[in-house]
Amino acid sequence: MTTIGISLEIPEPYGTELRSRRASYGDPQAEFVPTHVTLLPPTEVDPEALPEIGEHLEKVAGATAPFRMRLGGTGTFLPTSPVVFVQVAQGLTQCVALESKVRDGVLDRELQFPYHPHVTVAHDLDEPRLEFAMRDLAGYQAEFGLDRLKLYEQCSSGSWRVLREFPFEADDED
Repeated sequence: MTTIGISLEIPEPYGTELRSRRASYGDPQAEFVPTHVTLLPPTEVDPEALPEIGEHLEKVAGATAPFRMRLGGTGTFLPTSPVVFVQVAQGLTQCVALESKVRDGVLDRELQFPYHPHVTVAHDLDEPRLEFAMRDLAGYQAEFGLDRLKLYEQCSSGSWRVLREFPFEADDED
């Protein structure tokens, strides 16, 4: 078995900026996890299913138009989960639709929690550090275009490597 994840990677300079902030709060996952919005959380699959997964993702991305995302402010999943995140302020509808299409067919699975697009900036830290992260990024703002989703594989080190990128090919919805 191999563990995969599918996400929208936050582009530069924002990805590195948020990853550095995550590291500054003491979150060890900052070293291993690229800054992203999850479309499919870590999922174990048979490596032989990867070609079928690739075909599925080609269809999903091919039917998706590039879109704008704006990040703004923070939120938390406390007390359910020790997570602080930067909120998706624009692009939320597109993320929800995309996640639904990704998590279908060969990738159909139940989720532990309802889907909520976000960018994690602190995870599994003590409450004072989570509260600091939430205050520190409360005024955070970024806006950028997204034109692809990425399929990742988790390495034995715990880091994630891109297996393949799937460009969005549908006409803009504007």
